[in-house]
Amino acid sequence: MNASCRTGFATRAIHHGYDPLDHQGALVPPLHLSATFAFPDTDDGMRRFTGESAGFVYTRIANPTLALLEARLASLESGAAAVVFGSGMGAIAASLWTLLAPGDEVLVDTTLYGCTFAFMHHGLARFGVTIRHADLTDAGSLEHLFGPRTRLVYFESPANPNMRLVDIEAVSRVARRRGALVAVDNTYCSPYLQRPLELGADIVLHSATKYLGGHGDLTAGAAVFRDAALAQQVRLQGLKDLTGAVLSPQDAFLVLRGLKTLALRMRQHCANAEAVAGLLATHPAVAVVHYPGLAAFPQQALARRQMKLPGGMIAFELHGGLQAGKRFLDALQLVTRAVSLGDAESLAQHPASMTHSTYTAEQRRAHGISEGLVRLSAGLEDTDDLLADVRQALDATIADRLAIGKAATPMA
Repeated sequence: MNASCRTGFATRAIHHGYDPLDHQGALVPPLHLSATFAFPDTDDGMRRFTGESAGFVYTRIANPTLALLEARLASLESGAAAVVFGSGMGAIAASLWTLLAPGDEVLVDTTLYGCTFAFMHHGLARFGVTIRHADLTDAGSLEHLFGPRTRLVYFESPANPNMRLVDIEAVSRVARRRGALVAVDNTYCSPYLQRPLELGADIVLHSATKYLGGHGDLTAGAAVFRDAALAQQVRLQGLKDLTGAVLSPQDAFLVLRGLKTLALRMRQHCANAEAVAGLLATHPAVAVVHYPGLAAFPQQALARRQMKLPGGMIAFELHGGLQAGKRFLDALQLVTRAVSLGDAESLAQHPASMTHSTYTAEQRRAHGISEGLVRLSAGLEDTDDLLADVRQALDATIADRLAIGKAATPMA
């Protein structure tokens, strides 16, 4: 079966772009490990290099296993074409190196993943590209944010790590009037929860290491495009010539396997996250919870409008700041202390000392990342077990604070 765009999401995630009868009945798509591909004659080879005829030349440019993954991701994100890469940062770097030139400006939201922040400020900026941060959540001021050199608007929604949302449709509408492209990092949601291209964005970026792969056993990235010509430009310049950030066929094979269970996994990730967020919101150790599914989340209406479910990621602050956060993390027994997200295992980390340590302390304050923020990726464990572990770790932070308070109280 070669599922079309008329079929459902899970059906396309399993079937799109592949018919077993075209491959000797093999139910699972074959893994093509070849680095190079043979030509039947010289004229055919010449036509492949010029693009006049279809066919594969070299895996750094394209490969049958990678091509199937790209077709499937494009279908799931409602895009015209996709290009896959060796990592999420490879997808970001290759796309932006291709699209930008010295003198261009990138308009970026206030909060950004640490490695993306470093790439923009320590990579692109060195070559004459201006990086300008602005509050893209203020829909009323969007029109005034664009300058004559603004070539690209880049943001995450939800943002890593503090969960702030950007109205994708509103930003895309203004950007189109001003002649700028919109790129959205959709890693936190996956196409199951949110499809930015349907809301007007031009490019969707993923760390496929996360929810798309889903099992913590690979690194991969993807860029999905509204315009197939733009995808080809990124493939031939950003991937082939500028970065060479090629995805291995073996890892592409594993991402294809992960996609088959994406819909099922995302529902459980979200269910567990909602339960954990509910616990956090009522526990006396917690000062504030940032989760789109909570009634107290200030952008809940926007979340409901552009996300199918509130997601599997939670950010929260504990009373006691950094020291309480460290105590909480060290008290966890089931939840694993590790960076990354979207794995079957629940993961927790401290952004200020880990994923966002590329920011200075002043930059973290300016960009809404507090020193005591904890990020939790809800996994696929039994909900009761996950809640029990989070609860005992929260209780441990309270016990610690009480002990410290007693020790600091002078004797009568």
